[in-house]
Amino acid sequence: MTVRAGDFVILGAVLACAVAAGWYVYGGREAPGQLVVEAPGGSWIYPLDQDREIEVSGPLGLTIVHINEGKAHIEASPCPNKTCVASPPIGRKGEWTACLPNRVFIRIEGEEENVDVVGY
Repeated sequence: MTVRAGDFVILGAVLACAVAAGWYVYGGREAPGQLVVEAPGGSWIYPLDQDREIEVSGPLGLTIVHINEGKAHIEASPCPNKTCVASPPIGRKGEWTACLPNRVFIRIEGEEENVDVVGY
């Protein structure tokens, strides 16, 4: 079996297609999402690309939500067990966390994708 010049051309074309496909799927940076904060007093939307501290009122008192470097987390809350404060920051579309005792729910939303749905 001999290797010919055409084999290298084909191999190079396959590698170039693989690199291009990888760049298309993984290379582009996703647009920053939005943080949706829901509490008994209403719902609010904040951009994730602007650092800020948000005070949210709940039945137990104030919950502090912090946005930093495209991620959000519950920094402080008056709840007894502080599970929400210990949870990791969220920053990707679909992620969420909540302070259930204080009824504060935060989630990340992004641009809606076009999805074809067939109803029955």
